[in-house]
Amino acid sequence: MKRLTDVLFSILGIIILMPLLLITVIISSLAQGFPILFLDSRLGMNGRSFTLIKFRTMKNGLSKNAEHDITRITKWGRFLRQSSIDELPVLINVIKGDMSLVGPRPLPEKYLNRFNKIQKKRLEIKPGITGLAQIKGRNYLSWEKRFFYDIEYIEKKSLMLDIKIIFSTVIIVIKGIGVRAKDQEIMPEFMGEKNKKSN
Repeated sequence: MKRLTDVLFSILGIIILMPLLLITVIISSLAQGFPILFLDSRLGMNGRSFTLIKFRTMKNGLSKNAEHDITRITKWGRFLRQSSIDELPVLINVIKGDMSLVGPRPLPEKYLNRFNKIQKKRLEIKPGITGLAQIKGRNYLSWEKRFFYDIEYIEKKSLMLDIKIIFSTVIIVIKGIGVRAKDQEIMPEFMGEKNKKSN
């Protein structure tokens, strides 16, 4: 039932949002050039990796920690992030079966060995476009709180909870709540408990 709902709503979403997607592609090509999309390897269900698809929001080029290099975010990219439009291509990941509409957010592969036993439970289900952590504070939450809500969702997941999270997410996105991390442009990198203690 969850898979059927994911596919139907994702296809419907792409159809409804097609004009916005096309406008974003055109403006992105003019404002930032190519490539339009950002592809990144993320952790999926059971720790299997998949390629996440989003609109690119940073300048071309490499850095030692590109994902968290805020100096590379373009003005147009910042708008895409604040409006969450950069996330729309992720609907393709849902249709492909890599992700679900609701679940823990997909994190970079390098985080796998940084999770403790409890945090690894978030890999028991497919990652989602939105989740319980996103309606409880989004990027404003600490990593500890985000993982707490991820595990809570896994323990309480149901169709009604998914519907509540989806509707709450729509309201949060419209209001632009919690897009930025606390006191920072974007969420800081998760270093794991061992690395955190050694710093």
